[in-house]
Amino acid sequence: MARQGELFGRSQLGEVGQIGTGAIPLLAHQLEQWQGRLACHQGPLFANQQAAAEQISLFGSRGDTAEQQAEHFNPLSLQPQPLSFWRWPAAPQHGCALYFVADRPAGLGQPLLLYVGETGRADQRWKGEHDCKAYLAAYGEALLKANLVCQLSIRFWLDVPSALGARRALEQALIRRWLPPFNKETRSRWATPFQADPA
Repeated sequence: MARQGELFGRSQLGEVGQIGTGAIPLLAHQLEQWQGRLACHQGPLFANQQAAAEQISLFGSRGDTAEQQAEHFNPLSLQPQPLSFWRWPAAPQHGCALYFVADRPAGLGQPLLLYVGETGRADQRWKGEHDCKAYLAAYGEALLKANLVCQLSIRFWLDVPSALGARRALEQALIRRWLPPFNKETRSRWATPFQADPA
């Protein structure tokens, strides 16, 4: 597995290492600044989305590109579920899906979209190993140590293409638009300190 970059350079924090290694923990204001930078990018996207009741069907227009579909999609229109949904006796979703992991920090007036993923088996994808789960655990631990509240949820969008190529194209378009920090494509942009690999 590739190593994750750091959120803050050593010049900003001194010797800050991975969460849980005995290194100096991230401070509340540092985590809030990181969340604030993400909110600056995502805030206008959330603000420009239509209300859930008015949202158009992404696949109603077959000529739309993945970029056009991603532009009109509102992840908040999907029903949030706890991250522990996979432990339920019966999974509430099956088949192909895109999924979205978000946090709702108390100090922000908006959620933060942390991860976008795709799967051919929505009932199985979150059960096994997943880099995002490790980042979320480290993120939650950092917030807890800084006395900040974490309100994580996952949302599944089941009305997606069954063809892998089309589904991945839509996933990538959504990642390019929202720049979620726990996707490998955007980790260096946000310089997240939340490590998927132990030290």
